Amino acid sequence: MKLFGTDGVRGLAGRELDAFVAMKLAMAAGVYFRKTARTNKILVGKDTRRSGYMIENALVSGLTAVGYNVIQIGPMPTPAIAFLTENMRCDAGIMISASHNPYEDNGIKFFDARGDKLGEEAEAAIEKNFFDTELLIAEQKTGKEIGSSKRIDDVIGRYIVQLKNSFPTDMTLNDVRVVLDTANGAAYKVAPTVFEELGADVIVINNKPNGYNINDNCGAMHPEQLSEKVREYRADIGFAFDGDADRLVVVDEKGERVDGDKLIGALALNLKKEGKLENDCVVATVMSNQGFEDFLSRHGIRLIRSNVGDKYVLEEMKANRCVLGGEQSGHVIFGEYAKTGDGLVTALQTIALVLKSGKKASEALNPFALYPSKLVNLKVGEKRPLEELEGLSDITKKVESDGIRPLIRYSGTENKLRILLEGKNRRKVEERMEELVRFFKKALS
Repeated sequence: MKLFGTDGVRGLAGRELDAFVAMKLAMAAGVYFRKTARTNKILVGKDTRRSGYMIENALVSGLTAVGYNVIQIGPMPTPAIAFLTENMRCDAGIMISASHNPYEDNGIKFFDARGDKLGEEAEAAIEKNFFDTELLIAEQKTGKEIGSSKRIDDVIGRYIVQLKNSFPTDMTLNDVRVVLDTANGAAYKVAPTVFEELGADVIVINNKPNGYNINDNCGAMHPEQLSEKVREYRADIGFAFDGDADRLVVVDEKGERVDGDKLIGALALNLKKEGKLENDCVVATVMSNQGFEDFLSRHGIRLIRSNVGDKYVLEEMKANRCVLGGEQSGHVIFGEYAKTGDGLVTALQTIALVLKSGKKASEALNPFALYPSKLVNLKVGEKRPLEELEGLSDITKKVESDGIRPLIRYSGTENKLRILLEGKNRRKVEERMEELVRFFKKALS
């Protein structure tokens, strides 16, 4: 059994991720963090899922059992947990969220004292502790060594100040109309507050969480409603967040969704023009379009590709001293302001770019054309190692000889094989995809 996936521990709440698992995981993590403890405090936040109550209480039980003092701050975005963990001098931070998944799922994400997501070595160490029952029993405290917990409800102000500090001080959002879709999730309070305090005319939708409606036909995963509202209210721009607000989808004034690669490209070029793009590099994942890479190259910007997952993006950003990175799906990291993907920081940087350009969002955020691409997800019963599939090397060489970039990988969270092809010739992309689908259906049947 493997606990950690591409972004923490995630599963069906009450089954794969029940109270027992959460408590053991908290104990295992507490034992791990105690080795380098400075303040003996751990911060715990969550999104708006009903199961968050169950998991939060289980985490508090596990952490206090091994001697940690816990600070509970209630529903807050994932990037807020990253910021506040460091800001409040905690040994670690924990976010309870399954991000963009439906309400039935939930998850647990860990941050170290610097507000960074844990690397694979740290996750492996916690996982080892989790399965060592004798260790967990031995590490339980008694008497005055048992930890405590307290709830603090006013830390949202610290995060709001941090967000506003990321926006140019010589600018306001006066005379700007913005539609916000908070996905009935963790940003339902903080997002409208930030934009209103900066002077925007704000229309908010899907900001009434009831524990079950998070991401339900709304937010970053379903921006259709946002597009309608932008057109209805003749707004200048629209922003949709996912359940924990680390992901952002932008809609221009026409109600059209802005592609994630185009958004990062526009942001990168803006930073370069302002002399703020350190080392002239940007990090994106292997999923990003080749047209994006060629656009950056034309402007003297190097693209560094990482594995899928914003923690891998951040690792490459640190290794190459890049200040901007992100995923096509909407996770964007501004190294100057955040340690993880932050939908609100990205929204503020995006609207600042549009205002400085003097153009409409549809023009300012459309800096290049994407190459034709096709993505197919195949359900598989077993994730057989791709290198063991006879004939795969020959067929991929054939694909590449047509000037097509193939990306073939298994999903980190589902039993699916993802096949992505992109090239300048749409017809050839379609033909080669048909061949690959036939190959994998036969090879993995």
